[in-house]
Amino acid sequence: MSTMLSMLLLQTSTVAAAQERGEISLNFFELALKGGWIMIPIFILSVIAVYIFFERYFAIRKASITDSNFMNRIREYIHDDKIDAALALCRSQNTPVAKMIEKGIQRIGRPLPDVNAAIENVGNLEISKLEESLPALATIAGGAPMLGFLGTVIGMIRAFYDMSMAGNNIDVGLLSNGIYTAMVTTVAGLIVGIFAYFGYNFLVARIEKVVYSLEAHTTEFMDLLYEPVS
Repeated sequence: MSTMLSMLLLQTSTVAAAQERGEISLNFFELALKGGWIMIPIFILSVIAVYIFFERYFAIRKASITDSNFMNRIREYIHDDKIDAALALCRSQNTPVAKMIEKGIQRIGRPLPDVNAAIENVGNLEISKLEESLPALATIAGGAPMLGFLGTVIGMIRAFYDMSMAGNNIDVGLLSNGIYTAMVTTVAGLIVGIFAYFGYNFLVARIEKVVYSLEAHTTEFMDLLYEPVS
């Protein structure tokens, strides 16, 4: 292992010196190719993670938008016994809050616990829709670094194999492919995993804010039903 580390340090210093002299120019694409075939699933996971993050972000953002006067208008319609107008208002807004309140209005006249249960069922369903694909993003957060480490193991095995085949004629250039595979795949896997991890937690935090908003509107609607009829 100490011999391997010394070889790696020697190669690093040699590459750095060559870069200072302008002899080596390695772009991102060429560096990715050094990682070998293991970079293909890592790249696919990165594309999936980016797609899931932005698709869920805009879906959650849309769900969190509510009309500030929505509940006031619902209150007025119910007080004026304009149930059809209240239902029409809910159906005109394609948001989780509107769907929950619509279900509650449809249950007016039944026992209040039944109304509350119906609203909660709709709310749970809407939250489940918002959480769609998040388990896949969490899986990528854990799986991408593991693929990177797999590439590291493969690269180190390749490097040691080349060393054993070279015998006493060990050359740094002979080991470069294995070392590149070991280092590049680790970095790529960690980058994808870190992005997916922080993206997942960011989306979960946004969903929690939506949950709090739904609970607040549910409480406000139930308080409206508990108000005595004037």
